Amino acid sequence: MTSRTASSTARLATLIATSALGLAAAQAGAATVAYVANADSQDIYVLRLNGDGSLNLIERVDTGSTVMPLAISPDHKYLYAALRGQPYSVLSYAIDPASGMLKALSRTPLADNMANIATDHSGRYLLAASYSGNKISVNAIGADGVVQTPPLAVIPTGKNAHSVQVDPDNTHVFASNLGSDVILQYRFDAASGQLTPNTPPAVATRPGAGPRHFVFSPDRRFVYSTNELDATVNTYAYDQHSGTLTLQASDSALPDGFKSAEQLAAADLHLTPDGRFLYASERTSNTLTGYRVDPASGKLSRILNIPTETQPRGFNIDPHGRYLLAVGQKAGLTSYAIHRESGLLTPVFRYTLGRNPNWVEIIDLP
Repeated sequence: MTSRTASSTARLATLIATSALGLAAAQAGAATVAYVANADSQDIYVLRLNGDGSLNLIERVDTGSTVMPLAISPDHKYLYAALRGQPYSVLSYAIDPASGMLKALSRTPLADNMANIATDHSGRYLLAASYSGNKISVNAIGADGVVQTPPLAVIPTGKNAHSVQVDPDNTHVFASNLGSDVILQYRFDAASGQLTPNTPPAVATRPGAGPRHFVFSPDRRFVYSTNELDATVNTYAYDQHSGTLTLQASDSALPDGFKSAEQLAAADLHLTPDGRFLYASERTSNTLTGYRVDPASGKLSRILNIPTETQPRGFNIDPHGRYLLAVGQKAGLTSYAIHRESGLLTPVFRYTLGRNPNWVEIIDLP
């Protein structure tokens, strides 16, 4: 770590004090709830996000295994949690619409150790990507919210499939392959859940970049992707008709002048709901980088790079674009207020959670 980053981390510690997570009191009106997966303590924290950015603990749910990627159904009725300890499987939970609490429904085998899971936009299918197994899979989801077995499809990919998502129109699927430096492109049949290679079947990154996570802009014109191994963010133009990506630009997600003997490790990224600001995490420098998004061209302009939790693998933004919650695999959770006009982040609260927090999902309850 550079002296500059170390001093910035010290300043961050003076801005926010570690707070105890108090139990949430019953409150009238719709609530915003965050779910945090903690791999090593094998649990999911269910947290109420308050109007001032503070959090209250609703419950802690024991999963019985190494829990990492989470996904929530489009109607916010179900949460899915992938277990990365053998036997590899996915837990299906019903979300209580009043409290956000989780009710266990089932444990279903998955085709491999899955680094990422996502539902399609109908909520009828669960897609998963296996980093160690070099494959993606599709499982049906029943009307009761339970993931079904056997899988409808198990598709070999290039090396290290890291994430998989359906496009906003629910007609195409993309899967990043970190070890092969490509994002695979598929046509998606929402009636059957089947995938077929698109034309072209992949879009390449710079050699050695290592594509990881990606997000679609709200206007569906652009896709942004973190590249883990060179700590950059790629901007792609997205053709909704053909379901194909075209690389436009690549921007650094590192602090200016940052040098390290360790392997770079860009991780997560998210857009504010209005699409005006994009944020990305990088685990070697332990920082968050923020960008302003040009609405016409999709071009990114950096607005900040700040220290955050140690080894920030996951974070997310609430549905109203008010707060960003970042977790560190070797630390805890920091809640940041997002300035609506500038996109700047202000730390407001910090909490200690379970061991190895790594994934965050945030939803509004009905």
